[in-house]
Amino acid sequence: MSDTWHRGWIKFPFDPALAAWVDAARVAADTAVADPEMQRIWLQCEGTWFVGVDALANDATGAVNGSGRLTGKAVRFIDENLAGLPPLHRAQISVIYPGYPKPRAGESETAFRFRKDRDAAHVDGILPDGLARRRKLIEPHNFVLGIPLNACAVGAGPLVVWPDSPDIIRRHLSAALSQVDPKQWSDLDITEAYQAARREVFATCQRLELPAKPGEAYLLHRLALHGVAPWRSTSSECRMVAYFRPPWRGSLEEFLLV
Repeated sequence: MSDTWHRGWIKFPFDPALAAWVDAARVAADTAVADPEMQRIWLQCEGTWFVGVDALANDATGAVNGSGRLTGKAVRFIDENLAGLPPLHRAQISVIYPGYPKPRAGESETAFRFRKDRDAAHVDGILPDGLARRRKLIEPHNFVLGIPLNACAVGAGPLVVWPDSPDIIRRHLSAALSQVDPKQWSDLDITEAYQAARREVFATCQRLELPAKPGEAYLLHRLALHGVAPWRSTSSECRMVAYFRPPWRGSLEEFLLV
Protein backbone atom coordinates (compact mmCIF):
# COMPACT_ATOMS: atom_id res chain seq x y z
CA MET A 1 0.00 0.00 0.00
CA SER A 2 1.32 3.44 -0.90
CA ASP A 3 2.78 5.54 1.91
CA THR A 4 0.75 8.50 0.70
CA TRP A 5 -2.49 6.56 1.21
CA HIS A 6 -1.75 6.47 4.96
CA ARG A 7 -1.63 10.28 4.72
CA GLY A 8 -5.01 10.43 3.05
CA TRP A 9 -4.42 10.29 -0.71
CA ILE A 10 -2.82 8.41 -3.55
CA LYS A 11 -2.24 9.37 -7.19
CA PHE A 12 -2.10 6.66 -9.82
CA PRO A 13 0.12 6.96 -12.91
CA PHE A 14 -1.11 6.67 -16.48
CA ASP A 15 -3.14 3.53 -17.07
CA PRO A 16 -4.11 2.46 -20.62
CA ALA A 17 -7.25 0.72 -19.35
CA LEU A 18 -8.42 3.86 -17.60
CA ALA A 19 -7.46 6.02 -20.59
CA ALA A 20 -9.75 3.92 -22.79
CA TRP A 21 -12.59 4.42 -20.29
CA VAL A 22 -11.92 8.19 -20.31
CA ASP A 23 -12.19 8.32 -24.11
CA ALA A 24 -15.73 6.93 -23.92
CA ALA A 25 -16.73 8.85 -20.78
CA ARG A 26 -15.60 12.19 -22.21
CA VAL A 27 -18.12 11.93 -25.05
CA ALA A 28 -20.96 11.32 -22.56
CA ALA A 29 -19.64 14.07 -20.27
CA ASP A 30 -19.51 16.62 -23.08
CA THR A 31 -23.12 15.80 -23.96
CA ALA A 32 -24.23 16.27 -20.35
CA VAL A 33 -22.34 19.54 -19.87
CA ALA A 34 -23.83 20.99 -23.08
CA ASP A 35 -27.39 20.07 -22.11
CA PRO A 36 -29.38 23.29 -21.35
CA GLU A 37 -31.29 21.70 -18.48
CA MET A 38 -28.07 20.44 -16.91
CA GLN A 39 -26.61 23.92 -17.28
CA ARG A 40 -29.65 25.47 -15.65
CA ILE A 41 -29.24 23.23 -12.62
CA TRP A 42 -25.49 22.87 -12.32
CA LEU A 43 -23.71 25.86 -13.87
CA GLN A 44 -22.79 27.85 -10.76
CA CYS A 45 -20.37 30.52 -9.54
CA GLU A 46 -21.30 32.90 -12.37
CA GLY A 47 -20.54 30.31 -15.00
CA THR A 48 -17.15 29.24 -13.65
CA TRP A 49 -18.18 25.87 -12.15
CA PHE A 50 -20.37 23.12 -13.57
CA VAL A 51 -21.13 21.12 -10.43
CA GLY A 52 -22.60 18.16 -12.31
CA VAL A 53 -23.76 15.86 -9.49
CA ASP A 54 -24.89 12.50 -10.93
CA ALA A 55 -24.44 13.93 -14.44
CA LEU A 56 -22.50 11.07 -16.05
CA ALA A 57 -24.74 8.35 -17.49
CA ASN A 58 -22.69 5.37 -16.27
CA ASP A 59 -24.15 2.16 -14.88
CA ALA A 60 -23.34 0.46 -11.56
CA THR A 61 -20.12 -1.03 -12.98
CA GLY A 62 -18.96 2.35 -14.22
CA ALA A 63 -19.61 1.47 -17.86
CA VAL A 64 -20.61 4.45 -19.99
CA ASN A 65 -21.01 5.02 -23.72
CA GLY A 66 -19.88 1.48 -24.55
CA SER A 67 -16.74 1.67 -22.41
CA GLY A 68 -17.11 -1.55 -20.45
CA ARG A 69 -16.79 -1.59 -16.66
CA LEU A 70 -14.44 0.76 -14.86
CA THR A 71 -11.05 -0.95 -14.46
CA GLY A 72 -7.39 -0.13 -13.97
CA LYS A 73 -4.84 0.48 -11.24
CA ALA A 74 -7.09 2.63 -9.06
CA VAL A 75 -9.87 0.04 -9.12
CA ARG A 76 -7.34 -2.71 -8.36
CA PHE A 77 -6.15 -0.74 -5.32
CA ILE A 78 -9.74 -0.34 -4.13
CA ASP A 79 -10.38 -4.07 -4.61
CA GLU A 80 -7.27 -5.01 -2.64
CA ASN A 81 -7.39 -2.43 0.15
CA LEU A 82 -10.90 -0.98 0.51
CA ALA A 83 -13.13 -4.06 0.43
CA GLY A 84 -13.76 -3.82 -3.28
CA LEU A 85 -15.45 -1.46 -5.68
CA PRO A 86 -19.12 -1.20 -4.70
CA PRO A 87 -21.97 -0.66 -7.17
CA LEU A 88 -21.36 2.83 -8.50
CA HIS A 89 -23.68 5.83 -8.58
CA ARG A 90 -23.73 8.12 -11.59
CA ALA A 91 -20.50 10.07 -11.39
CA GLN A 92 -20.28 13.78 -10.78
CA ILE A 93 -18.87 15.73 -13.74
CA SER A 94 -17.04 18.66 -12.15
CA VAL A 95 -15.93 21.29 -14.66
CA ILE A 96 -13.88 24.34 -13.66
CA TYR A 97 -13.73 27.25 -16.12
CA PRO A 98 -11.36 30.23 -16.37
CA GLY A 99 -12.07 32.80 -13.68
CA TYR A 100 -13.13 30.37 -10.94
CA PRO A 101 -14.16 31.17 -8.29
CA LYS A 102 -16.94 33.69 -8.58
CA PRO A 103 -19.61 33.91 -5.87
CA ARG A 104 -22.17 31.13 -5.92
CA ALA A 105 -25.84 32.15 -5.85
CA GLY A 106 -26.88 32.79 -2.25
CA GLU A 107 -23.33 32.49 -0.95
CA SER A 108 -22.38 34.85 1.87
CA GLU A 109 -19.28 37.04 1.71
CA THR A 110 -17.68 34.85 4.37
CA ALA A 111 -18.42 31.66 2.42
CA PHE A 112 -17.09 33.15 -0.80
CA ARG A 113 -13.92 34.33 0.94
CA PHE A 114 -13.44 30.78 2.25
CA ARG A 115 -13.97 29.39 -1.26
CA LYS A 116 -11.38 31.81 -2.66
CA ASP A 117 -8.79 31.78 0.14
CA ARG A 118 -9.20 28.24 1.50
CA ASP A 119 -10.20 26.33 -1.64
CA ALA A 120 -13.70 25.71 -0.18
CA ALA A 121 -11.98 22.99 1.88
CA HIS A 122 -14.36 20.31 3.11
CA VAL A 123 -14.84 16.67 4.04
CA ASP A 124 -17.44 15.02 1.83
CA GLY A 125 -20.62 13.98 3.58
CA ILE A 126 -20.40 16.54 6.40
CA LEU A 127 -23.13 18.83 5.13
CA PRO A 128 -24.80 22.10 6.17
CA ASP A 129 -28.32 21.44 7.42
CA GLY A 130 -31.32 23.69 7.90
CA LEU A 131 -31.60 27.46 7.80
CA ALA A 132 -28.76 27.80 10.30
CA ARG A 133 -26.48 25.74 8.02
CA ARG A 134 -25.18 23.65 10.92
CA ARG A 135 -22.86 20.80 9.95
CA LYS A 136 -23.95 17.17 10.33
CA LEU A 137 -22.60 13.79 9.23
CA ILE A 138 -25.42 13.24 6.77
CA GLU A 139 -23.92 11.41 3.78
CA PRO A 140 -20.73 9.56 4.77
CA HIS A 141 -18.76 8.29 1.78
CA ASN A 142 -16.43 5.33 1.30
CA PHE A 143 -13.78 7.23 -0.67
CA VAL A 144 -13.43 9.88 -3.37
CA LEU A 145 -12.11 8.67 -6.75
CA GLY A 146 -11.23 11.43 -9.21
CA ILE A 147 -10.71 10.64 -12.90
CA PRO A 148 -9.60 13.54 -15.16
CA LEU A 149 -11.51 13.63 -18.43
CA ASN A 150 -9.46 16.22 -20.31
CA ALA A 151 -5.93 17.57 -20.63
CA CYS A 152 -5.59 21.00 -19.04
CA ALA A 153 -2.99 23.38 -17.66
CA VAL A 154 -1.53 22.79 -14.19
CA GLY A 155 -3.14 25.93 -12.77
CA ALA A 156 -6.60 25.16 -14.12
CA GLY A 157 -8.37 24.77 -10.78
CA PRO A 158 -6.79 21.50 -9.64
CA LEU A 159 -7.92 19.39 -6.72
CA VAL A 160 -6.34 20.39 -3.41
CA VAL A 161 -5.76 17.99 -0.51
CA TRP A 162 -4.19 18.35 2.92
CA PRO A 163 -2.01 15.27 3.61
CA ASP A 164 -2.35 13.92 7.17
CA SER A 165 -5.75 15.61 7.58
CA PRO A 166 -7.73 12.35 8.10
CA ASP A 167 -6.13 11.74 11.51
CA ILE A 168 -6.99 15.26 12.65
CA ILE A 169 -10.55 15.11 11.34
CA ARG A 170 -11.02 11.70 12.96
CA ARG A 171 -9.76 12.91 16.35
CA HIS A 172 -12.06 15.91 16.47
CA LEU A 173 -15.12 14.05 15.23
CA SER A 174 -14.51 11.13 17.58
CA ALA A 175 -14.40 13.50 20.55
CA ALA A 176 -17.66 15.12 19.49
CA LEU A 177 -19.49 11.87 18.73
CA SER A 178 -18.11 9.51 21.37
CA GLN A 179 -20.77 10.23 24.00
CA VAL A 180 -23.69 9.83 21.60
CA ASP A 181 -25.42 6.70 20.31
CA PRO A 182 -24.17 6.13 16.73
CA LYS A 183 -27.80 5.86 15.64
CA GLN A 184 -28.09 9.58 16.43
CA TRP A 185 -24.85 10.72 14.80
CA SER A 186 -26.49 11.97 11.61
CA ASP A 187 -28.68 14.32 13.70
CA LEU A 188 -25.88 15.68 15.89
CA ASP A 189 -24.59 19.20 15.30
CA ILE A 190 -20.81 18.80 14.83
CA THR A 191 -20.16 22.30 13.48
CA GLU A 192 -17.72 23.34 16.20
CA ALA A 193 -15.74 20.11 16.04
CA TYR A 194 -15.60 20.26 12.25
CA GLN A 195 -14.46 23.88 12.18
CA ALA A 196 -11.86 23.26 14.88
CA ALA A 197 -10.52 20.30 12.90
CA ARG A 198 -10.21 22.39 9.75
CA ARG A 199 -8.38 25.13 11.63
CA GLU A 200 -5.88 22.60 12.97
CA VAL A 201 -5.40 21.12 9.51
CA PHE A 202 -4.71 24.56 8.02
CA ALA A 203 -2.23 25.30 10.81
CA THR A 204 -0.33 22.01 10.74
CA CYS A 205 -0.73 20.31 7.35
CA GLN A 206 0.82 21.31 4.04
CA ARG A 207 -1.59 22.22 1.27
CA LEU A 208 -1.01 20.03 -1.82
CA GLU A 209 -2.37 20.55 -5.33
CA LEU A 210 -3.00 17.38 -7.35
CA PRO A 211 -3.23 18.15 -11.06
CA ALA A 212 -3.66 15.05 -13.21
CA LYS A 213 -4.02 14.04 -16.85
CA PRO A 214 -6.43 11.68 -18.63
CA GLY A 215 -5.39 8.10 -17.85
CA GLU A 216 -4.25 9.11 -14.36
CA ALA A 217 -6.44 9.12 -11.25
CA TYR A 218 -6.39 10.09 -7.61
CA LEU A 219 -8.06 8.53 -4.60
CA LEU A 220 -8.85 10.38 -1.37
CA HIS A 221 -9.51 8.94 2.07
CA ARG A 222 -13.09 9.45 3.21
CA LEU A 223 -11.90 11.87 5.96
CA ALA A 224 -9.39 13.81 3.88
CA LEU A 225 -9.88 17.57 3.81
CA HIS A 226 -9.89 18.69 0.18
CA GLY A 227 -11.12 21.40 -2.16
CA VAL A 228 -10.53 23.18 -5.47
CA ALA A 229 -7.79 25.72 -6.13
CA PRO A 230 -8.62 29.07 -7.76
CA TRP A 231 -7.97 29.32 -11.49
CA ARG A 232 -4.41 30.56 -12.14
CA SER A 233 -3.88 29.48 -15.74
CA THR A 234 -3.78 31.64 -18.86
CA SER A 235 -5.34 28.76 -20.81
CA SER A 236 -8.94 28.93 -21.97
CA GLU A 237 -9.37 25.13 -21.71
CA CYS A 238 -11.63 24.00 -18.87
CA ARG A 239 -10.72 21.34 -16.28
CA MET A 240 -13.11 18.35 -16.29
CA VAL A 241 -13.05 15.51 -13.73
CA ALA A 242 -15.42 12.60 -13.05
CA TYR A 243 -15.83 11.89 -9.34
CA PHE A 244 -17.13 8.70 -7.75
CA ARG A 245 -18.11 8.91 -4.08
CA PRO A 246 -19.80 5.62 -3.12
CA PRO A 247 -21.84 5.74 0.09
CA TRP A 248 -20.24 4.28 3.21
CA ARG A 249 -21.29 0.64 3.54
CA GLY A 250 -20.15 -0.16 7.09
CA SER A 251 -21.38 1.01 10.47
CA LEU A 252 -20.88 4.62 11.51
CA GLU A 253 -18.56 3.44 14.29
CA GLU A 254 -16.34 1.91 11.60
CA PHE A 255 -16.51 5.13 9.58
CA LEU A 256 -14.23 6.83 12.11
CA LEU A 257 -11.67 4.01 12.14
CA VAL A 258 -8.46 4.06 10.09
